[in-house]
Amino acid sequence: MTGAVFTGLDLLTTAVVLVDEGGIVRYANPAAENLFELSSKAFVGHPVSEIFEDDGVLHATIDYARIHHCNHTEHDFRLGVTGRDRLRLSCTVAPIDLDGRADNGVLLEFRHIEKQLQVAHEERLLDQSQANRELIRNLAHEIKNPLGGIRGAAQLLDRELERPNLHEYTQVIMKEADRLQALMGRLLTPHRPPQIAPLNIHEVLERVRSLILAEYPHGIEVRRDYDTSLPLLDGDKEQLIQVMLNISRNAAQVMAGQGRIALRTRIARQITLARRRYRHALRVQISDNGPGIPEEIRDRIFYPLVSGREGGSGLGLTLAQTFIAQHHGTITFDSHPGNTTFNVLLPVGPVRDGKS
Repeated sequence: MTGAVFTGLDLLTTAVVLVDEGGIVRYANPAAENLFELSSKAFVGHPVSEIFEDDGVLHATIDYARIHHCNHTEHDFRLGVTGRDRLRLSCTVAPIDLDGRADNGVLLEFRHIEKQLQVAHEERLLDQSQANRELIRNLAHEIKNPLGGIRGAAQLLDRELERPNLHEYTQVIMKEADRLQALMGRLLTPHRPPQIAPLNIHEVLERVRSLILAEYPHGIEVRRDYDTSLPLLDGDKEQLIQVMLNISRNAAQVMAGQGRIALRTRIARQITLARRRYRHALRVQISDNGPGIPEEIRDRIFYPLVSGREGGSGLGLTLAQTFIAQHHGTITFDSHPGNTTFNVLLPVGPVRDGKS
């Protein structure tokens, strides 16, 4: 393979590595250096088996391409440089002619698919959430009407009862009907369109901080790490307060009022949100040092009525996701024992070329 071809491979945005028949790397383009955070010197002249760590998937893919003399693609596997975290990749292996001998080498073309998978997951989660919200909304309407009748009948019955000890039972009926009415009201609330106006995200977070400290004055510490240079955001202040408060209050409740919550803001650049490309977005991170989200509910944490806490309504994160979606943003999380972080991304400014 000539130097001119190597020059051509240097221009590719996908990571390319050339390996000879002995499994020794002969070339790695700049995209491969960036992807694996290795210099060309760390690649060239070294065996593939010493550079990469995987579960044998890469070597099996190379062997298949060589044995069958054809291109072969592994669409989703994890591969890492020795001593570093593994990346989620797809890899196409193509037999090539090195040194004038046919099929004595292979070309490895790597693509980092983590972001694509994350975008697909977010879109799927949003679609599922919208379907669930519509179902819950219809159900709430159906429940709300008979609840009013039940409470009215209980009131009439309460007035007619002559024995005082029986009033206790009608009071229970009315209180439970009121509680369910309030629950139905919360399920129907998100459908109010946002009242958009310029706002400072730090005013939102400071309001949330004061509310959390008022509720938990002795056990909860709230730390701040703000980027004060952030631009104003067009949004509904009350809805965004509710989003940040729901996340923070969940954290405080999970930690039983004893722990640390951190509020962090940063700018994110060249972000795709809901299939649209934005030059800038605001990133708000809310972290806690609690026990983490139970593994069995992580895939359903934004669904209505799903809660990891005994006695929880399971509506806080559903409302949060609804409000963020109305702002054309996204909300995700990463959780393990000792650290749970919710990431909220909100677009700033106009859509860039309408592209995703």
